[in-house]
Amino acid sequence: MSNLTLQAGLTAVITGAGSGFGLELARLAAKKGLKLVLTDVQQDALDAAVAELEGAGAEVAALRGDVSRAEDVQALADLCMERFGAPHIVVNNAGVAHGGLIWEHTQRDWEWVLGVNLFGVIHGVRIFTPLMLAAAQKDPKWQGHIVNVASMAGLLNSPNMGAYNVSKHAVVSLSETLYQDLSLVTEQVHASVLCPYFVPTGIHLSHRNRPAELRSEGKPTPSQMIAQAMSTKAVTSGKVTAADTAALVYEAIESGKFYIYTHPQALGMVQTRLEDVVQGRNPTDPFAGKPEIGQQLRQALREAMAKQG
Repeated sequence: MSNLTLQAGLTAVITGAGSGFGLELARLAAKKGLKLVLTDVQQDALDAAVAELEGAGAEVAALRGDVSRAEDVQALADLCMERFGAPHIVVNNAGVAHGGLIWEHTQRDWEWVLGVNLFGVIHGVRIFTPLMLAAAQKDPKWQGHIVNVASMAGLLNSPNMGAYNVSKHAVVSLSETLYQDLSLVTEQVHASVLCPYFVPTGIHLSHRNRPAELRSEGKPTPSQMIAQAMSTKAVTSGKVTAADTAALVYEAIESGKFYIYTHPQALGMVQTRLEDVVQGRNPTDPFAGKPEIGQQLRQALREAMAKQG
């Protein structure tokens, strides 16, 4: 298996490129001389990214878009083909977070989270993979790589984060299947999945870009406010940066590595979960290592439910 070597002149498509991982991936790609095709749902953030990257000398094509909409991802692919041809790298990065007790998620909550986190990846894979395979068939030396951004939440099931967990587990499954399917038909296009843990990216503020038609009616529930507070604290206190993560992604592309972890020390919890599955045990308390956090969450939720009841 030959892997993709990053070099000037290649083209990278990055979704969610206005902030967080997406912006750092674009910055690092620009330094390496790659051509960039970028999208983000937030126009001002995208404009700022384009201005910065073009100012650094990068060739950039950009289009505001919502990855949950197939037509927006198709428009991005059309722009890419028109400007630069088939992309060598596609990073399906755009994502949002939403927490709370799983039965308290509204239909709009599910549609928003799954629309961006899962269907954004589905559309990216469905639309860009055929373009990459066609380029590979035309040129035996052509190499391509698709990276889907999941989360450690795609390998674990932290409580009070139901919709997010579901979306990210689905992305891991989709990515593993993509890896296997590609291996059946080509040696020239490969795939990876990024599973970051808590990295300061701004994802805890993703509600700022939630479409009006998918905003929940009424006030957030107590469990949702608790989840928001815990997420904000965990994300903003992360020591591994988005720039560190971008470097890991490009290293994985060049080495042909499938699973990309920002916090490999968290894999102990993944192992415990998988042992639960294999041995048929009931799920292990996710706070076994930090019981004070688990007790704090239980107490807060039970007090909130008592007030509601």
